Amino acid sequence: MHDLPSILILNERDPAHPRAGGAEIHVEQIFSRLVERGHRVHQLSTGFRGAPQEEQRRGIRIERRGPLAAYYATLPLRLRRAVRRHAVDVVVECLNKLPFYAPLHAPVPVLALCHHLFGEVAFDQVAWPIAAAVRAAELGLPRAYQDVEFLAISESTRADLIARGLPGPTIHVSPPGIDPPRIAVDPARSRPVRIAYVGRLESYKQIELMLEAAARLAARHPDLEVFVIGRGSERARLESRAARLGLEARTTFTGFVTDAERDRLLAHTRVCVFPSRKEGWGLTVIEANALGTPVVALDAPGLRDSVRHEQTGLLVGSASPADFASAIERLLGETDETIAMRRSAIAWASRFDWERAADDMQVAIDRARSRHRRRAA
Repeated sequence: MHDLPSILILNERDPAHPRAGGAEIHVEQIFSRLVERGHRVHQLSTGFRGAPQEEQRRGIRIERRGPLAAYYATLPLRLRRAVRRHAVDVVVECLNKLPFYAPLHAPVPVLALCHHLFGEVAFDQVAWPIAAAVRAAELGLPRAYQDVEFLAISESTRADLIARGLPGPTIHVSPPGIDPPRIAVDPARSRPVRIAYVGRLESYKQIELMLEAAARLAARHPDLEVFVIGRGSERARLESRAARLGLEARTTFTGFVTDAERDRLLAHTRVCVFPSRKEGWGLTVIEANALGTPVVALDAPGLRDSVRHEQTGLLVGSASPADFASAIERLLGETDETIAMRRSAIAWASRFDWERAADDMQVAIDRARSRHRRRAA
């Protein structure tokens, strides 16, 4: 059984973290499947209030240490110790927040799993000193990771890595999967006049664009409902914005919901809206599509990969409330075009499953180990 490589994951957050998002879902879904196939998997993450220092989730042994600054400061030592203690064969570093620079510290092969790099978007997400530190840390990637195998979750992420100076032949693409919804939907069945956003409530997601577009549509669609599904630091500001726009009575902020409740809401939604400035892929786009819900999204990295323009949704070329309102209105009517788009969305989403993503990860790990052996030789 244990001739399969033992894996150490480096990811700042684990799925139980209050600020966990799509990257953490992606990691757990893939590596829990590798556990089922016989791999041993250990993860080093930061601590958070009320969390045990060690926990097993779906077969993945999670070790939490924090606070955040101490987590990053002590990670090189903890990495080397974990490699010895757990007989680790390969380190998988998740590049979606601050780089760990694992190739400089790991005595075993490293695979970089890249969801996305922040770049300038970091300044929309955190205070400028922290954002500047993130940007500075990203500048060293081409040198430190020049000989490292990468698995990117979209062509946009791959292009970003190449633009930063990393070699294209070492970067392979594997989009995330989804869990198939347990709700059967009829694309031709009428739905409430509802638009929705689902995901983290963060500044760079630009959710206010959906609210501003909804305010323009409200007079022509008196039954319009607006749902903001998810939690995050921007909730209070967005609630205030909705009130100022006169949308308070028609807007519901759900906070965290279960997957079953999210699916129930999306199955009765006409349009999902994703105005984010940048994504690694757009997991929630595919989850909405699986329920026959077309998407209106900004033509931005990641989203332009997960949205098939004019087939599963519409890409908007600018962060303009008027342009978003126009695109949303086009999909609000239950016409032959929108019903065909619902069918196309379901067919597109059916292509993405976690077993395929786990297969891709296993191949990528084998490539990383082979590269390490060649370099050693």
